[in-house]
Amino acid sequence: MKKTSSPSVKKTVASKEIKGADAVVECLVREGVDVIFAYPGGASLELHQSFAASDKIRVILPRHEQGGSFAAEGYARATGKVGVCMATSGPGATNLVSAIADAYMDSIPMVAITGQVFSKYIGKSAFQETDFFGMTLPIVKHSYLVLNVHDLPRIFKEAFQLARSGRPGPVVIDIPKDIQQARFTPVYPESVEFRSAYANATTVQRAGDDVLQQVVDLIATAKQPVLYVGGGIISAEATAELKTFAERTGIPVATTLMGVGAFPENHPLSMRWFGMHGMAAGNWAVDQSDLLLAFGARFDDRITGDTTKFAAHAKIVHIDIDASEHNKNKRVLLPICSDLKHALTRLNALLAKAKYKAGNLTAWHNQIAEWKRDFPFGYEKSKHILPQEAIQTLHELTKGDAIVVTGVGQHQMWAAQFYSFNKPRSFISSLGLGAMGFGYPAALGAKVACPNRQVIDIDGDGSFMMNIQELATAHIEKIGAKAMILNNQHLGMVVQWEDRFYGSVRGNTILGDVNNIGGPENIDGLYPDFVKIAAGFGVKGRRVIKKEQLREAIQEMLDHDGPFLLDVVVPYTEHVLPMIPAGKTVKDMILK
Repeated sequence: MKKTSSPSVKKTVASKEIKGADAVVECLVREGVDVIFAYPGGASLELHQSFAASDKIRVILPRHEQGGSFAAEGYARATGKVGVCMATSGPGATNLVSAIADAYMDSIPMVAITGQVFSKYIGKSAFQETDFFGMTLPIVKHSYLVLNVHDLPRIFKEAFQLARSGRPGPVVIDIPKDIQQARFTPVYPESVEFRSAYANATTVQRAGDDVLQQVVDLIATAKQPVLYVGGGIISAEATAELKTFAERTGIPVATTLMGVGAFPENHPLSMRWFGMHGMAAGNWAVDQSDLLLAFGARFDDRITGDTTKFAAHAKIVHIDIDASEHNKNKRVLLPICSDLKHALTRLNALLAKAKYKAGNLTAWHNQIAEWKRDFPFGYEKSKHILPQEAIQTLHELTKGDAIVVTGVGQHQMWAAQFYSFNKPRSFISSLGLGAMGFGYPAALGAKVACPNRQVIDIDGDGSFMMNIQELATAHIEKIGAKAMILNNQHLGMVVQWEDRFYGSVRGNTILGDVNNIGGPENIDGLYPDFVKIAAGFGVKGRRVIKKEQLREAIQEMLDHDGPFLLDVVVPYTEHVLPMIPAGKTVKDMILK
């Protein structure tokens, strides 16, 4: 991707000569950055010294670079702003890769800054050298290797513009140590332009009324239409426009997991979310639809299953900011490249101008209402605390107003099933990449971004263990994110697949002693002791095993002023249902 600054771009010239590292701090301040998650090392030492000399940006020290990068993602997902993380060269940089890939898959705006060895050593296998520029090219919107200190202000302006514009995503800036040390008089551009229309943030794709009128015409003749809504609606800040459109047309709404919260789940037109573990009503409605309006979604395999049989009888309209998603996984009738806020605004205007009245969808609405009534998310009662019950109780006690972050596994699906979301940016999870260890560090980032909201990481014991060291960050930085661990002593989702498809043979999915597996009926076998670990980090914790103590224990967690770990011991025998096996169709859905 070739880019150049426009000769007409306004610039601000610094009044004095400064180091490259100082210019980096100033660039971040100019982009409105108020916090960075950064772990120091030899190749980034100059940058940390410059941050230490400034009081304009809060620097949060994670206890692992991956924790810091997931925290930057949590910050970005909760706000829509660009999250920023930083690490040193070599292993420090490579520890950021999972979060960069995660941000790329889920279209999250992030800038990852890395120190690099001295320019003269690049390519010579110097100590702690990796080709981070080349290594990250497949998982970023763009990578920069800064070889001229005078380029720093332009590169940072471009990087933030690229990260937040169009389809958001991560950008890497790799800065050799000599560039950090070099002195120069910076010139700060107030804006940048790109030769590529795809990259140019000032060139927003906007669908014309002529093509959008075709959508209106399709709606007018549809008998069983469905709105299939993804995370692009949230990225575009178009949730209000979506609600207006759905209510005006009467079209039922099913979201993806990335789209959870884009449409209020307590709304009569909501079918919650659909896909592999989604609501049966949404899956059946999409399967039987005659018109499928896909807004800001990418036809992911966890949604479609067998793409040849997905919405096989529907005329499909696909509106997305990224034209490369059109016809990639599923051929559609009408692909439209457009900013979704603009498209929905114009669709609503066209409907209003035509004095459009929703067609007679009574039979369709009645069928969906019947499915929702007869096949809700549910579970069998037990004498033990069940994961679903713990999440329902959390929802009741928080009145649905918390920001819920998750790790990856069964608990992730149950969190989306049993905590109802009516606002965008309230469900934060690693979805495209499915990165275990995401939950608690991302919760820290979300809590930093939204200090006045309750932020709870609903996690599994396996996923939580992967970044458990971030309890230290929570304590030292006084970040009051809570962790509710649904502790079943197993890698639950993999165990579920073993039970369903591999004859229950356990292939390294038991997290404790295989000869003394802990659980609600074997307290002595529980491993590890999360409450003691939390205490070692200075974080208050509690274990709850008895069902009658669950509500009071969750309330204690919510009331505590500061970070808190609640270890909820649950049986490992629960399965997440419904389930459409990978690559199968709605007709193969397992309901119980």
